[in-house]
Amino acid sequence: MGSVSAAVVARDPRLVAPELLGLLLVHGSRAGRIVEVEAYCGAEDPAAHTYRGRTARNATMFGPAGLLYVYRSYGLHWCANVVCGAEGEGVAVLVRALQPVAGLEEMSSARSAGRRPEAPAVRRRDLCRGPGRLCQALGVTGDHDGADLLTGDRGLWLDDDGWRPAIDQGVRIGITAAPDRPWRWWVRGAPEVSRGHQPADDLGGGAGGVGSQGPQRGAPGSSPPRLTPKQRRG
Repeated sequence: MGSVSAAVVARDPRLVAPELLGLLLVHGSRAGRIVEVEAYCGAEDPAAHTYRGRTARNATMFGPAGLLYVYRSYGLHWCANVVCGAEGEGVAVLVRALQPVAGLEEMSSARSAGRRPEAPAVRRRDLCRGPGRLCQALGVTGDHDGADLLTGDRGLWLDDDGWRPAIDQGVRIGITAAPDRPWRWWVRGAPEVSRGHQPADDLGGGAGGVGSQGPQRGAPGSSPPRLTPKQRRG
């Protein structure tokens, strides 16, 4: 169902992570374009769930590349990761933010669940800003742990429509172990990128971050295309 091959993800997560930017993460009729990611590197990375070896919780992360590893963060939010590397290696890429492109009404409804009736509507840029929010918006839960993103297992897949953005690179956020490693990448100028961690001019398309990379078939700050009917399939 998806258009991403195993060869794309069966590599070092630091190589895979920036190449996931611009791809589509699809769940049924809902889809978002990946605009922020972080790499987690197994036994060499104290911040990785697999740093100390295999457990019942992290078993999926040791599976073949292309699986979705879903875990609960602080007992509150689900977080989604794309398993990378060789089977048994225990490496993955955390999806930190999406740009909503399809199923916005469903996303908004999911994100509004449990909010006070008088609370303001969730802004489009906030629907999928952050790993917990994007899982809530897409309807991804622990039941999807181990889903194969390369085959459309359980209605989830990665899709590639050929759009590639300009990207920036910097340190990972929200962690206490190995916080200085520049293993986070984001789409330059994307308003969904973690607040306070965009380039210096805050959403204006500046070239902040460590090791900024130039455009790849997409100009800095250019708008991504909408989903085609084929890509909306579910």
